[in-house]
Amino acid sequence: MEPVTRFEGVAAPLPLDNVDTDQIIPARFLRKPRDAEYQRWFFHDLRFAPDGAVLPGFVLNRPPFDAATILGAGRNFGGGSSREAAVYALQAFGIRAVIAESF
Repeated sequence: MEPVTRFEGVAAPLPLDNVDTDQIIPARFLRKPRDAEYQRWFFHDLRFAPDGAVLPGFVLNRPPFDAATILGAGRNFGGGSSREAAVYALQAFGIRAVIAESF
């Protein structure tokens, strides 16, 4: 793997503090296979209603942020359990960089 020296892309603002790994990928999806559908579980409970309908008010459901490769977050992003699936979910959605006050 080569080191990143420069990266450009669409940046999505997620001005939320204390986003934990269970918000990034809820525990009930941890046994899902990491395949082409894995991106669906990323921020699932913020992106979708209980009936599965897309929530248009969530930033990652709106253009151009639905194609974001950079996520700008608040304090304490990714806290909670050390859930490796959260990283896989970020990657599956297409996020390649996270900029946050703290991790």
